[in-house]
Amino acid sequence: MEGSLTALLAVVVIRSAASHGTEVTALRAAAAIKERLRIRLLRRAVERGPAWLAGQRYGEVTALAVSGLDALDPYFAGYLPSLLLAIAVPAAVLLAIGTADWISCLIVAVTLPVVPVFGVLIGSRTKALTERNWRSLALLSGHFTDVVRGLTTLKIFGRAKAEEQIIAKVTEEYRVSVMSTLRVAFLSSLVLELAASVATALVAVEVGIRLLYGHLGYSTALFVLLLTPEAFLPLREAAARFHASADGSAAAGRVFEILDEEPSAPARATGQAPDLRYDAIKLEGVSLGYPGRPLVLKDIYLTISPGERVTLTGSNGAGKSTLVHLLLKIIVPSSGQVLAGAADLAAVDLAQWRAQIGWLPQSPVLFPWSVRDNIALGQPDATLADVERAAELAGAAEFISELPGGYEAVLDERALRLSTGQRQKLALARVFLRDAPLVLLDEPDAHLDPVSAAELTTVIGRLAAGRTLIVVTHHADHVGGEGRLLVAGSGRIAEAGRELTAAAR
Repeated sequence: MEGSLTALLAVVVIRSAASHGTEVTALRAAAAIKERLRIRLLRRAVERGPAWLAGQRYGEVTALAVSGLDALDPYFAGYLPSLLLAIAVPAAVLLAIGTADWISCLIVAVTLPVVPVFGVLIGSRTKALTERNWRSLALLSGHFTDVVRGLTTLKIFGRAKAEEQIIAKVTEEYRVSVMSTLRVAFLSSLVLELAASVATALVAVEVGIRLLYGHLGYSTALFVLLLTPEAFLPLREAAARFHASADGSAAAGRVFEILDEEPSAPARATGQAPDLRYDAIKLEGVSLGYPGRPLVLKDIYLTISPGERVTLTGSNGAGKSTLVHLLLKIIVPSSGQVLAGAADLAAVDLAQWRAQIGWLPQSPVLFPWSVRDNIALGQPDATLADVERAAELAGAAEFISELPGGYEAVLDERALRLSTGQRQKLALARVFLRDAPLVLLDEPDAHLDPVSAAELTTVIGRLAAGRTLIVVTHHADHVGGEGRLLVAGSGRIAEAGRELTAAAR
């Protein structure tokens, strides 16, 4: 008797240790898999480029990379181990019961499939509800992100309350969806418990009857009754773990959809890369449009010579930024081609091409790094002297010296403590430091007061020296009128009152 109790205690200890080890191993595996998926998701986003990302919901992509993949922990730490046990344990229990009583073994074998059958039927419903939950969460995340980003505009125009109501509505829809999923999960637990209890009761009844008539020994009956629930326990556990891991499975499914999307195959680099210090840029019959919209650019012919200064102006949606994105190889033309020297831009290596470009976007992004690291974004190996010289040329040295820590001062998120003009100067310092032969400025005067705009004109004058400069702006007079003035509109680009076509380029 004492030996049996000792053996039982040893089994309990081993079982607890195995359970703990399984959970720890599964969580470590989950952490490694989540890390790899996040890296692959980011890499795919980089491969697809800004044009692809602009067509996605930022909230969904963020939710996928963070909370979505974090929800995989229950899948790896709970569902997969319980699924393995649901296969191995019932088989072992059936074998043990079969050696003691074949009749009870037959009853357990016949009733055992009832639990997974019900589990599959309920699981398919849970999967559909969880996917609906994820779509609702993606919508909520994206809308909330847009509202937070545009909160100032909403407050100024008195639309904040209306957006609150919209978010409340979407949140309520998400709550209802989640509660529907939980309702199915609770009902499924009831159904599975009932099925397992009925099956166990059948075994108990037949064992009791045979025990009453002396056809079964007490020890065998006790053995069978103790083992029968163990055959159903892993199946019930696996079903419960499935519901807990459904959110992570839905999120992972969406991640794999993104990873499996075939990106447009980049053209192979052929020949020697063009040198923009000497090679002209030509647009030969370029047309470009976006899905569901008319062509933004229609059959454009344009030549930009090395060292030339070009100012491109026009109304919103006229194609100004589209032209910049073409030159950055963020997008590709629907028809026609862009030439750099004699090379087709589509066949030029992307890294070699962009290494010759300095770019200032309309809303430059500053990271919560030091001032020095932000300026050296495109030249991480630049010395402090190089960074200081670039800041001086951009007109940023004075206010940087007033910051606590100077060039080592760490900016806050989005550098909100700096004024718009100061942020613009830091971004211009990046362009000076890069010292690229082609500089693209997209609405550099946007959101600037007259004094800052005047300072910007002086800085742009210094920047244009010895470089090809293309400035996109609504106000050509704000950034100086030197060089060639182009006007975009109705899908065309005109210069000095004439349209740039094949005959007049």
